[in-house]
Amino acid sequence: MARVQLNDVVKQYSDVTAVDNMNLDINDGEFVTLVGPSGCGKSTTMETIAGLTKPTSGQVLIGDTDVTNYPPKDRGVAMVFQNIALFPHMDVYDNISFGLRLRDFDKEEIDRRVEHAASVVQLEGMLDRQPDEMSGGQRQRVAIARAIVRNPAVFLMDEPLANLDAKLRVHMRTELQRLHKELDTTIIYVTHDQAEAMTMSDRIAVINDGKLQQIDPPLVCYNEPENLFVAGFIGSPSMNFIEGEVTSGGFTSEYINVSFDPADFGVEPGDQVTLGVRPEDVYREEDERKVTDPTSPVQTMTDVLEPMGNEIFVYLTYGSEATSGMQEEGDDRLLMSVDPDTEIDEDQDQSVVLDRSRLHLFDTASGEAIVHGLSQAVEKEARTGD
Repeated sequence: MARVQLNDVVKQYSDVTAVDNMNLDINDGEFVTLVGPSGCGKSTTMETIAGLTKPTSGQVLIGDTDVTNYPPKDRGVAMVFQNIALFPHMDVYDNISFGLRLRDFDKEEIDRRVEHAASVVQLEGMLDRQPDEMSGGQRQRVAIARAIVRNPAVFLMDEPLANLDAKLRVHMRTELQRLHKELDTTIIYVTHDQAEAMTMSDRIAVINDGKLQQIDPPLVCYNEPENLFVAGFIGSPSMNFIEGEVTSGGFTSEYINVSFDPADFGVEPGDQVTLGVRPEDVYREEDERKVTDPTSPVQTMTDVLEPMGNEIFVYLTYGSEATSGMQEEGDDRLLMSVDPDTEIDEDQDQSVVLDRSRLHLFDTASGEAIVHGLSQAVEKEARTGD
């Protein structure tokens, strides 16, 4: 195991800054996922750790060693790529042991390491198979075993499940979690799939435009996003955003008003803010009893229903006379999640309330979070005053 640190790392390509002043501190044995949209710099960050890319400036440490100028082979890391890249003419044993044979390990040590790696990824009895005789998940396990035999201090995984089908990805997620527990080693994982990030990680590092937006445990990123980008990126479907401003009585917008005392949250009348609410925190008025602290009702009309099996996503347009399907996504639409047995139809007037205890407030200009949970913030301040 090894601690990994990036100190003020910058990577520039001509006039493009792929990694912008990145500071990361990943603990021994931690599973950290770098997540963000395509082109955000997450793979470049990993390649910088691996030594495949040299930073323009900054420092990379693995353990207590500054490896910024070390070649990949001397960093004590092993990498698993999105492209499995097995040798098609070699059997599983030869694919797994290829790197060891290049380094002139003796046959006994190679056999021991291959057998151990094969048992870890559950490939016993398959060492004589050719890659084209195996499923996609089995080939991916061969690639992981090829990394395990090196006994690396750090595993680097760059979207290793991206080419697998949905069912197999779910299975391999559990396999990677089991692998992490068994090896007790540091894993840095890159993905754009937030489901992978949420389910496997000790912490998530959310990246956008080469900049680290937030690094925290998955539920902290979900419940307490530091800015609008994290709030919109983490969670599927995405958080609802409603732009408005602060008044002496709270938040006001074209369709939604939420009462609170601005002084409780350090905002002032006239401030431009964005209200955030997740679909599961929007309720039909008739279900108000389920809500910790409901807002005043908001008049909407159901537009589109998406049954998902375990829930129904209900797209709402504001006002009872809204024309179905005519409004664009954004401030003119509100997404609500309801139980699968809920009786609800399209083009139906729907009065909804929001759970104040689960509302988020962001500064519209900077995007930074102001408060998470309007009711909770008041309660915390009251306890502090006691």
